[in-house]
Amino acid sequence: MTAQNYDDTPAREHSPEAAEDAVSRILSRHGTAVAEGGTDHHELDGDQLDLADRQALRRVVGLSTELEDVTEVEYRQLRLEKVVLAGLWTVGSAEDAENSLRELAALAETAGSVVLDGVLQRRSADPGTFLGSGKAAELRGVVEATGADTVICDGDLSPSQRRGLEDIVKVKVIDRTALILDIFAQHAKSKEGKAQVELAQLEYLLPRLRGWGESMSRQAGGRVAAGAGIGSRGPGETKIELDRRRIRTRMAKLRREIKAMRPARETKRADRRRNSVPSVAIAGYTNAGKSSLLNRLTGAGVLVENALFATLDPTVRRAETPEGRLYTLTDTVGFVRHLPTQLVEAFRSTLDEVGEADLILHVVDASHADPEGQINAVRQVLADIGADSVPEFVVLNKVDAADPETIARLRRREPHSVLVSARTGAGIAELRELIATELPRPLVEVQVLLPYDRGDLVSRVHSTGEVLEEEHLPEGTALLARVNPDLAAELQAFTTTRV
Repeated sequence: MTAQNYDDTPAREHSPEAAEDAVSRILSRHGTAVAEGGTDHHELDGDQLDLADRQALRRVVGLSTELEDVTEVEYRQLRLEKVVLAGLWTVGSAEDAENSLRELAALAETAGSVVLDGVLQRRSADPGTFLGSGKAAELRGVVEATGADTVICDGDLSPSQRRGLEDIVKVKVIDRTALILDIFAQHAKSKEGKAQVELAQLEYLLPRLRGWGESMSRQAGGRVAAGAGIGSRGPGETKIELDRRRIRTRMAKLRREIKAMRPARETKRADRRRNSVPSVAIAGYTNAGKSSLLNRLTGAGVLVENALFATLDPTVRRAETPEGRLYTLTDTVGFVRHLPTQLVEAFRSTLDEVGEADLILHVVDASHADPEGQINAVRQVLADIGADSVPEFVVLNKVDAADPETIARLRRREPHSVLVSARTGAGIAELRELIATELPRPLVEVQVLLPYDRGDLVSRVHSTGEVLEEEHLPEGTALLARVNPDLAAELQAFTTTRV
């Protein structure tokens, strides 16, 4: 990446050596949400057929029919091949700014592009071109030198900023939100997931229509306004107004479809609540190892890939505590810094799985360069969806690759935590015990003597309740247990004082 512009840093940081150090730091993989190397799988990950299917189709670099003049097209698909990154350091330290730009590089690679270079400038966002005029001109030189076809900005661009920067660099410019939406569109598989992503994309596109081509503002109904001589009076309806109306109509249809899908998910949750099955949600930063942990705990065999947002659709699997008590584990979509508000709103029904859980396993990548930043970002999203009141404990994953000093620092910060490695299986037994301890306890204590022909009730006490004492007598099975009120009512006929 190119030399950075740190306006109020010491002279040493403006030297060529400092610039080269920054280049090596940002271009290195350390500090991104994606680890070095490929994806490590274990036997509980299953056949990973979804991963093989995803990797069967890859984008070919260099093949394109896109026009060189970006102003000649009205709608341009996100064709991410060779990209240059652009970021601003507005607050925090230089390391925070570089980590954010490295994460943007990981997002771009997940979307299927090749990151060639990048620029990072210390200043507030320019209202016209995002970067300052000098840095924008420098960015144009980088684009021409590298042959890049796309610039990705590490922030949200207004339509005027995107258009102003495009006029300077002469290639397509997108922002972080558009990039994340593109990844979600690639990875969504279920009907509900695809509808949610499309709704988020349309919400993002609607206020930006004017910036997607000059001809969007042409007049559709009148010849006089177009300079074509005498014709019907009045300018008519502009094309952009027609497109906005079509988009709003499509958004309304998608909202109805998503609303119609919600009862099925709510019915499943109601069944679990009626049967008093506790729910545990796995939440955390993207690529922290949530799906690997689910596979390790349940053998679910869900897709595991060393990429950001590899899995979007929630997966619910049955699990048991060491004592045999049933509960459900839900793997949810990963979070990221500055998660687009359109996605939070579109995935509201999916994120409700987290908000209605009895316990949250907050999975943290302990090997990451900034795990504290990831923890703060996840908790911010949990607060946004109203899940900050759900009991939570932190699962420090990837401890086999983490620095011991980082682990010690995290344990001091998060005393209610456990160390695990989903790849090697280290700490999984302790995690199971901790889950069993943290699950909500049944409220009603019963003493019953169940005849041997009512083995179904004995099974339900073991699976949904907490057995304190058990004894097999000639008359039947004597139990002292805590159960939910519904089951306690069924057991009332078998109440005894002998246990």
